[in-house]
Amino acid sequence: MAHLRIANAPCSWGTLEFADLSGTRIEHQQMLDELVATGYTGTELGDWGFMPTHPSLLAETLRQRHLTLIGAFVPVNLSDVQSAQHALAQAERTADLLATTATLLGQHHRPLIILADENGTNPHRTLHAGRIQTPSDPSTLMRAAAVASHVAHQVARSSGLQSAFHHHCAGIIETPDEIATFLAHSDASVLGLVFDTGHYLFGSGRNDTDLVAALRTYADRIRLLHFKDCSATIADQTRTHHLDYFAALQAGIFCELGAGAVPFADIVRYLQTTAYDGWVVVEQDVLPGMGAPRDSAARNRDFLRSLGL
Repeated sequence: MAHLRIANAPCSWGTLEFADLSGTRIEHQQMLDELVATGYTGTELGDWGFMPTHPSLLAETLRQRHLTLIGAFVPVNLSDVQSAQHALAQAERTADLLATTATLLGQHHRPLIILADENGTNPHRTLHAGRIQTPSDPSTLMRAAAVASHVAHQVARSSGLQSAFHHHCAGIIETPDEIATFLAHSDASVLGLVFDTGHYLFGSGRNDTDLVAALRTYADRIRLLHFKDCSATIADQTRTHHLDYFAALQAGIFCELGAGAVPFADIVRYLQTTAYDGWVVVEQDVLPGMGAPRDSAARNRDFLRSLGL
């Protein structure tokens, strides 16, 4: 039976990778204190600069709270090889911070570099998130796979850390078919998969997509699970009224666990029959100043306890 460890992430407190977001951001000390108080034992890094960027300071910040560092999200412009060079430098810098911090902490888990497209920067994909009718063409996906694989190779060579790709709405790799094509052309020796339940469901364009079947399909590639729910009601409104990705976020598309269409009970039952014994990161993407993150984090943790986690 799988042994699943439960973490949370700064995005659940309104720290997202997108530029020019308004609203007051919760600082990392408060976010980490609330994360611990609500029952989580690991965290992702968040945007560069959100937490300390000196390894000894970051290690002490986490050590004080007995937290494991899970990984860090690094967006890459997968449509542009030239722009990807800047992202490579950022990925290597982030990987060095993670690897050194993990060594200082003496933690068993080796953090992941979580690569994704620069989501929310392509106007067409941002406008049509959750209802993509014209998928990325195969040549675009093959090029994206090559870029991501190159970054992952360089990260492994410079830091020894593994990378995993995060499919994401409002990016060029969102739909199930796009994910499948991308993974088929990427290098599995250095690039795994972060499977995000909410993004997979919303990105599929349906509220009844079989997530357990998808987990089975990608079992050998999955390095990390993101537990995120997706409101069927808001997804339908988004598709009916042609809302863009940020409007969907503002409306609460990624609701508290158990309140949406993701069949978490089925997913947990499936995971308990597999060899996956890694981390589950709860994510409830909210915009800065939106909702009551501590209360949501507590309810999300209680929901997972009710499923035996």
